[in-house]
Amino acid sequence: MNILLLPTYFPSISQFAAMVQADSITFEMEDNFQKQTNRNRMYIYSPNGIQMLNIPVKHSKGDRHQKTKDVRIEDAFDWQKQHFKSLEAAYRTSPFFEYFEDDLAPVFQKKHDFLMDLNFEAMEIVSDCLGFEFSYKKTEEYFHEAPQFTDFRPLANGKKDTLEFEPYTQVFGEKHGYLNNLSILDLLFNEGRHALDYLKNQSL
Repeated sequence: MNILLLPTYFPSISQFAAMVQADSITFEMEDNFQKQTNRNRMYIYSPNGIQMLNIPVKHSKGDRHQKTKDVRIEDAFDWQKQHFKSLEAAYRTSPFFEYFEDDLAPVFQKKHDFLMDLNFEAMEIVSDCLGFEFSYKKTEEYFHEAPQFTDFRPLANGKKDTLEFEPYTQVFGEKHGYLNNLSILDLLFNEGRHALDYLKNQSL
């Protein structure tokens, strides 16, 4: 299966399952940025249930249709510190948080100008943690229709992503029950290297 995806911030389990099961991965680089999608947000399992972590971005004033690859991160807010604190509160007691903490630190310490660069770094770091060889291509033009690919671009929009996955043990599962299809970090911190086998075995 040759898949087409949008680069997102610490992608959903569905997006990583598609990547792990694909024969080849191509990322859409020419799309217009859409608000309220996983391009700049992820969902984690906090002590109070599901929590959204959002990267603030600068919106272009003149051109309504700004390409995602041109979107810059708004650095007036200390969002990196907030996101890492939220991850600590959510996963400090998980089996593998401390094991992967130092690997993930660059995403929350380094200053990135462009959202796309940060998203690719996040995916590369997680792939390395999973033991997954992450190789991909990038588009040079926008495809409205993509018959040559299995088009998984809608997975970047949480509202359109309705995939259901097998439950695994989550830190606050006894309190709030199983939460489906969160950020890949939820699976990584709870399952460690077993996460890769989990991803290979899910139905898409």
